[in-house]
Amino acid sequence: KQGERWIAYIGHHGGSALNPLTGQVENNGTSIVDVTDPTRPQYLVHIPGAPGTPGKPELGGAQMTRVCDGSALPHGDKSRVYLLRSFGNSAHEIWDVTNPAKPARITVVVSGLVDTHKSWWECDTGIAYLVSGDPNWRSKRMTKIYDLSDPQKPVFVRDFGLPGQQPGSAGTVPSDLHGPISTGARNNRVYFAYGPGRAGIIQIVDREKLLNGPKDPTEANLLYPQIARVDFPKESGAHTAFPLLDVDIEEFAQMKNGKVRNFLVVPGESLANDCAEARQMVHILDITNEAAPIGVAAWTVPEASGNFCSRGGRFGTHSSNESFTPVYYKRVMFFTHFNAGVRAVDVRDPFHPKEIAYFIPAVTDKTDQQCAGSGAAQRCSRVIQTNNVEVDDRGYIYIVDRANSGLDILQLSGTARALANLP
Repeated sequence: KQGERWIAYIGHHGGSALNPLTGQVENNGTSIVDVTDPTRPQYLVHIPGAPGTPGKPELGGAQMTRVCDGSALPHGDKSRVYLLRSFGNSAHEIWDVTNPAKPARITVVVSGLVDTHKSWWECDTGIAYLVSGDPNWRSKRMTKIYDLSDPQKPVFVRDFGLPGQQPGSAGTVPSDLHGPISTGARNNRVYFAYGPGRAGIIQIVDREKLLNGPKDPTEANLLYPQIARVDFPKESGAHTAFPLLDVDIEEFAQMKNGKVRNFLVVPGESLANDCAEARQMVHILDITNEAAPIGVAAWTVPEASGNFCSRGGRFGTHSSNESFTPVYYKRVMFFTHFNAGVRAVDVRDPFHPKEIAYFIPAVTDKTDQQCAGSGAAQRCSRVIQTNNVEVDDRGYIYIVDRANSGLDILQLSGTARALANLP
C-alpha cells in the first residue's frame, strides 16, 4: 500500500514486448500496476530490464522485486518509497517509486554478477539478503548481505553460503541458493532454501550470528550461524522455506507438552514438461526442536483430478505466497501448481494440510506453447503455467503465468473465504 493506493510491482523473465504506453519494443523488466480497484487495474509504467539471451528466454529481464516504504527504513527518506529489483543476472538495483508512474533509479547495489534470484529485504532494519552469482564462488547462486537502511548508501555486510560453495573449497558443490526468508530481529532467524527442483537443502540460521559473526567465508565461519541443515532426497527440491511459527495445534490441546509448534513449509519446483520427472510437492517440517527438524506432512494436487500429466507443460508445485499478512498467516497458504493453476490450502493444522479452493486461468491468445520431446515425437500444447502467487493485506490474491498469459487478481469465496481473517 502506498498512501491510499495499492500498487503491484511485477518482475518479468527475459524477452521483449511492445510497451503500449510508449509504443516501443522494450526488454522485459518490471511492470508497475495500480490495483487499488482490483476489478480495474491500471498499467502505470514499465521499467525495462536486461536483454534476453537467445535460446534461454528466462535469462535477462528483471525477475524479482521487493518494496520498502521509507517511513519504515531506519535511515530512508520518510517521504519516499523504494523498489529493490534484480537486473537480469548481472546486478541488483534500487529505484525511487514514490510516484509509481515515474520511477527513478537511485543506485546499483552490486553488479558484475553471473546470476540473481529471489532476494529478501527487511523493511524495519534495511538488511537485504541478495541472491547473487559471485564469479569467485563455486556455486551459481549464494547470498550477498547488504545494509540498505539508507537506500542511497548501500553498505556491504558479508557473503554467505553453504560450505563447499565458497572460493577455495573442494569437493562436491552443494545445490545453488534459491531464496531466503528472514523473520527479522524479533525472531532472529533466516530460512534459506537451496536446490529448487532437485537435491533440495533447507538451512536454519541464527540471524544475529550471521550478521555479526566472523565474516571471512571459511568453512568454520559459514557454519557458525547455522542451527540446522536438512538435505532432501535428490528427486525433491526446496524452492521456498516459509515459516509458520507459534501454531496452536487443536488436536494437542489436552496434552501437557507440545501444544504450540513451529513449522517450515517447503514447496519444490517442477522443472520438466509432461511429468518427465519425480513429482514436486509441498513438504512440511516440524522445526519446534530447531536442531532436529522432522518431516510431518506432504501435499500435492492429485493428477487424476484434472489429467494434468496429459495436458502439457509442467505439473507440480512451484512457489508459495511469502506475505506474513494476518489475513492469511497460519490459516491459508497459496501454492502455484503450473498447469493445475493456484491452490488454496488450509494450514491451521500443518500435520494435515487440506486444499480448500483452486483457480485455473483460461489460456489467452498470447499463451505460449509448451513442448516436450523432439522431432516427430515432439508434442506441444498451449497450456496455463501458473508460476508465482502473492497476497495483500486486503486478502486479494495475485497470480502470474510463466507462459505469457498475464496477471490474474483473485479473491476467496464461499466456505474458503470464512477461514481468512479478513479486515
